[in-house]
Amino acid sequence: MTRIVIVEDEIDIASVVQDYLRHAGYETEHFTDGLSALESIVATPPDLTLLDIMLPRLDGIEVLRRAREHTAHPIIMLTARIEEVDRLLGLELGADDYVCKPFSPRELVARVRAVLRRTAPSLQGSASQSEAPGLVLDDVHWRASLEGTPLNLTRREFGLLQVLSRHPGRIFSRARLLELAYDDTVDVTERAIDSHVKNLRRKLGAVTPGHDWIRSVYGVGFAWEAPV
Repeated sequence: MTRIVIVEDEIDIASVVQDYLRHAGYETEHFTDGLSALESIVATPPDLTLLDIMLPRLDGIEVLRRAREHTAHPIIMLTARIEEVDRLLGLELGADDYVCKPFSPRELVARVRAVLRRTAPSLQGSASQSEAPGLVLDDVHWRASLEGTPLNLTRREFGLLQVLSRHPGRIFSRARLLELAYDDTVDVTERAIDSHVKNLRRKLGAVTPGHDWIRSVYGVGFAWEAPV
């Protein structure tokens, strides 16, 4: 059975979420503070985590940051703080989706299902050589390596790399990258694309410092530039 960890210090909210998820056929586990949740997530990663931002002992952003050092399982952030900095920071650290409070429990269950479908490994997926020399993308485990060196990408970064590297020279607008690289239920801004591209450049450049893999096209978007 699919196991979902709920990290929420408001007992009434957590209780309702648990009821709806259990009714939908999921196994749930509830934590009221960030530190206890982090210890459990790292020790036994669940299939998905619902993570509130405002938590005692350790806030949700810090739980997300530390969890991503150990596990790539999908994490949906629950937040009443809708400022751009929180959204952008969460996405850079590897959040898979956002749900803003107050929310409909039915909508939350639908978002959970969507994220689980999107992040489930494809039975047909496999590691494959991309259009770039030395770049290997593993669609099953969301991993990428360049010249044998693991790139340690978040799912967001992997999705962008997958789209760009398989269409070398093609210019993608930010809006098109949002459409192709992310599920349409994910609340991601075009500014987040810039942050993910910056992170990709840094990780790729650490392996091949003499080449800039992603070209910025002023006023349009980005294009993949494989070495000649």
